[in-house]
Amino acid sequence: MSEPREHLQETPEGDICWFEWGERGEGASLLLLHATGFHARLWDRVVAALPPGTHVIAPDHRGHGRSHRPATLANWAATSDALLPLLDGLGGHPLVGCGHSMGAYVLTRLASQRPAAFRHLVLIDPVIMDPAFYDGEAGPIPDPADHPVARRRNAWASAEEMRARFADRPPYARWDPEVLADYCTYGLLPAATGEGLELACPPVLEASVYQNALRTSPHEWLHYLDVPSTLVRAPTGERGGPLDFSTSPTWTGLGPAIGAVRDELWAEHSHFIPMEAPARVAALLAEHL
Repeated sequence: MSEPREHLQETPEGDICWFEWGERGEGASLLLLHATGFHARLWDRVVAALPPGTHVIAPDHRGHGRSHRPATLANWAATSDALLPLLDGLGGHPLVGCGHSMGAYVLTRLASQRPAAFRHLVLIDPVIMDPAFYDGEAGPIPDPADHPVARRRNAWASAEEMRARFADRPPYARWDPEVLADYCTYGLLPAATGEGLELACPPVLEASVYQNALRTSPHEWLHYLDVPSTLVRAPTGERGGPLDFSTSPTWTGLGPAIGAVRDELWAEHSHFIPMEAPARVAALLAEHL
């Protein structure tokens, strides 16, 4: 697999970093949107399993990877809107969009705002819940320091140290080992102190994403969604706590609500489907390219 080209897209709030594999051709390009706390290079193993020459675009969401860092990530709709300059800059080239978790939520908003840009959407276990969960007032923005994710270890000597620590721990123990290596290799940046490495998505920022998952209801725009879609879900079930990702956060009625042409349960996987089965995800995406 060739190394991607790294670009920066200027936006009013700050730069969005995005990676590109291959060149535009006659077929559709593939837009890949990652989940909370991760980064664009976590798609590397999916890209490696795609047909040779596939044109792929994968941005780091704001506050993640090498994109700019706002003070907080309190509004998921704003995370989507930050990608509009990148999307518009592609000049109308047809896209197959694939988003995982928060990335799938973001993708539905982008497709509702720019429906002509997309040929097909692949939504992998999106954090889109039953409409009832979004009822009521959003309330004040909570202090992200109160969320357990804010206490994640942030300082590392090397990517290998991080990989070794996570390799036999849930949920990472279920991941493809190469995906875990990519997560650690590209998910660390030089520490602000000048010594060692730290997470590219700071724990406090990641915590603010989780705390504000219900602040903006995607049902405000889902009824405008007019792009053919495929929905892939992990099994539902009772969560063991805020850091339990063994089950799906996706509303089981989402497929019928958006008229998905395929609504599949991948029962052998957790919420982290692309990390556990990158080749299977690539095969699904290749069907639409």
